Amino acid sequence: MENKLDTLRHSASHIMAEAVVALFPETKVAIGPSIEDGFYYDFDRKEPFTVDDLAKIEEKMREIIKENAPFVCSAVKKEDAIKLFEEKGEKYKKELAEAIEGDTVTFYQSGNFTDLCKGPHVKSTGEVQFFKLLSVAGAYWRGDSSREQLQRIYGTAFFTKEELNDYLTKIEEAQKRDHRKLGKELDLFSINDAVGGGLILWHPKGAMLREVIENNWKKFHLENDYELLVTPHIASEELFSISGHLQTYSENMYAPMEIEGKPYRVKPMNCPMHLMIYKTKLHSYRELPIKYGELGTVYRFEKSGVLHGLLRVRGFTQDDGHVIVQPELLEDEVITVFKMAIDCLQMFGFKEYKIYLATRPEKKYVGDIKNWEKAEASLENALKKTGYDYEVDAGGGAFYGPKIDIKIKDAIGRLWQCSTIQFDFNLPERFDISYIDKDGKKARPYMIHRALMGSLERFIGVLLEHYAGALPVWLSPLQVAVLNISAEQEDYCKDFIKKLKAEGIRVVFDNRNEKIGHKIRENAMQKIPYIAVVGARELESNSVAVRARGNKDLGTMTADKFIEMIKSEVEAHK
Repeated sequence: MENKLDTLRHSASHIMAEAVVALFPETKVAIGPSIEDGFYYDFDRKEPFTVDDLAKIEEKMREIIKENAPFVCSAVKKEDAIKLFEEKGEKYKKELAEAIEGDTVTFYQSGNFTDLCKGPHVKSTGEVQFFKLLSVAGAYWRGDSSREQLQRIYGTAFFTKEELNDYLTKIEEAQKRDHRKLGKELDLFSINDAVGGGLILWHPKGAMLREVIENNWKKFHLENDYELLVTPHIASEELFSISGHLQTYSENMYAPMEIEGKPYRVKPMNCPMHLMIYKTKLHSYRELPIKYGELGTVYRFEKSGVLHGLLRVRGFTQDDGHVIVQPELLEDEVITVFKMAIDCLQMFGFKEYKIYLATRPEKKYVGDIKNWEKAEASLENALKKTGYDYEVDAGGGAFYGPKIDIKIKDAIGRLWQCSTIQFDFNLPERFDISYIDKDGKKARPYMIHRALMGSLERFIGVLLEHYAGALPVWLSPLQVAVLNISAEQEDYCKDFIKKLKAEGIRVVFDNRNEKIGHKIRENAMQKIPYIAVVGARELESNSVAVRARGNKDLGTMTADKFIEMIKSEVEAHK
């Protein structure tokens, strides 16, 4: 079914290209594949496409579909194809044709449009009935920022009207949940050009949200026998030469800075420093596995075009962990880490997952193939023992070893890359780490890299979109808003707030001289779980009037009962 859907969407991209060329004849066409949720086509046109243009293109597509023209495949000599594209001034198609191996290329024609394409396509344009053009974005030719910037029109297509409507509803819901919109509305974070793209400024409430997550992370790791580390943000370039990052990861690292004549780099990874800590003393097999954990901030270069709120940044805090383990215990430890990852995700309310075993990349990797095969077999055996279904992501491993990736499904069914468990036989060799085995001899341990949440920035972005900003009580940066109706209740409210704070409840006092209805609405928009209102009646009865998120009136209750209710709700997540 998926292949058929890909074919339908790829055919829709051709129909869209035909419509664009018919409406805007000066446009040059580039490439138009199907993608996970639809299709796109890249165009070279001086004038930017507008929303009105998309409507015109859609209408033209319907005309083409109504004609029900067949998709006809033909083989053409490569040299003839190149000559044809050169004559038409279609430089992008000419470049694509030149890169195809062999003496022939394939063309697909439908109606008045012929495209260089290997197919497949549906039988005729009439089969593409249910589609929608979604947006326009910039895209560099072949993803190279030094090349031409094109305009990419995105669309989607389905076999039925119901599937299309469901998808469009999902997109509308996703837009409401956009973490960038919520971050601004809830005053959690901002990004400022004067600071730099991809660098997050955490506001008080956002910083508190991070604090809650970090405290839970530390407690969880200490309970699971991890030792916590703290390492510097910069290190000598020599360290990253030893680790191999300079040789294999330099395009993602920032330029060196000179300190007393020696080059330094801001760190892209924490692992080299963790290994330097491991090497400060001799270790026995009795100590293994040694488990290190760090909420370590790292910096990686991302092009400005791919930066996206909290989801794609240049500076981020990894919930990093490294396990140094005896080779014979690797499989057991992978299972332990996997179960820990699932427990962590469930703590935050994620219950559905897709799991992948990512194997050796075809070209860019280090180490002997036999070691890769052993490592892949160990990870696969561990996965089988967990009882979870998984898929193989061929070639998706890191350059230093295979890995297990866990994608989480959010409230509206989207998948997000989250936890990763990576095997590494490269760094133990490069840093020459060892332990003393049962026979009193030096032996080489294995190493597991693992991140349970990935990065705090990305994870918080996902949390905001999953919960649409309405975070669970235990996680909310503010759990209670206390509102007074008049100045007469201020002292009572302040005493009540002291009690809340003494119990570790996060609270804000809204004592503005505004109408109570206005204050309730504004605090409700901040998605604070509980609003406690104090007026003359509550002052007299030593109580508070409580409203729960979603405009639920819980009535009047004593301060002690209210505190107990919140504490019980917080405890319930553990």
